[in-house]
Amino acid sequence: MGGVEGRRVSEELKPYGYFGVCAVGGMLSAGTTHLAITPLDVLKVNMQVHPVKYNSIYSCFTTLLREQGPSALWRGWAGKFFGYGIQGGCRFGLYEYFKCLYSNILVDHNRSVIFFISSASAEVFANIALCPFEAVKVRVQAQPQFAKGLLDGFPKLFASEGLLGFYRGLVPLWGRNLPFSIVMFSTFEHSVDFLYQKVIQKRKQDCSKIQQLGVTCLAGYASGSIGSFISNPADNIVASLYNTKADSLMLQVVKKIGLVNLFTRSLPIRIMLVGPAITLQWLFYDAIKVLSGLPTSGEVATDITSE
Repeated sequence: MGGVEGRRVSEELKPYGYFGVCAVGGMLSAGTTHLAITPLDVLKVNMQVHPVKYNSIYSCFTTLLREQGPSALWRGWAGKFFGYGIQGGCRFGLYEYFKCLYSNILVDHNRSVIFFISSASAEVFANIALCPFEAVKVRVQAQPQFAKGLLDGFPKLFASEGLLGFYRGLVPLWGRNLPFSIVMFSTFEHSVDFLYQKVIQKRKQDCSKIQQLGVTCLAGYASGSIGSFISNPADNIVASLYNTKADSLMLQVVKKIGLVNLFTRSLPIRIMLVGPAITLQWLFYDAIKVLSGLPTSGEVATDITSE
């Protein structure tokens, strides 16, 4: 059944002002949350790249502290903040744009189809923007001798590998983030619909802003946890590919990791990392929308009659 609220957005709001707020909200929410979880990301990347040396979260944490000091846990913070901030702006802003665009073109299509193609379209551009930052970030986190951060990491990577060095991981990055984004947005949209329809049993506009943001948090956690499981194999490939020789092929990386490890390596810490991070992203994102006078995210398939 066609979603009512998706089309109301394009009718009731000035489109480009709305999409601009969504892009800024996505940028601020993604950048700050990824910055906050930098220590967990450092542990995750090192466990993926050096699985023999770091065979558990505890051993990775204690070894890094002993060998490199507390500052090691914040390596790559700039790549997290700026790279994922830019990605978040493209991901959320373009998702809302494509959702309105496809809703008007594919009027009679199932809403899940709209969610899938909108999130996929947005993520293609978001990852092109993210890829150079991710390339430097992974090197900085897993190879302490490579560079201190973005400022010296960007020119050093360009000098050694050229433009290809920044985009060598684009395909596996798409492989990780496209399924993640599709599952995340679709799960979020359907979770919001389920919570209002079956749990709260009230129209969104009849709920307080606090209640609406509570729905956002619950739906956000579900979307992040499920998305992290789906995209974990590609995440392992991305981390390993950026830390191999420039001429290494993706198939060689997959063979080295092993099929089982591809799905299980670093999965617990990734769920710990991604679930709360995506929850906070959705919360900050919707809080910015609310402060701007816009409705919270997510569609409700049909109007609910208040008792």
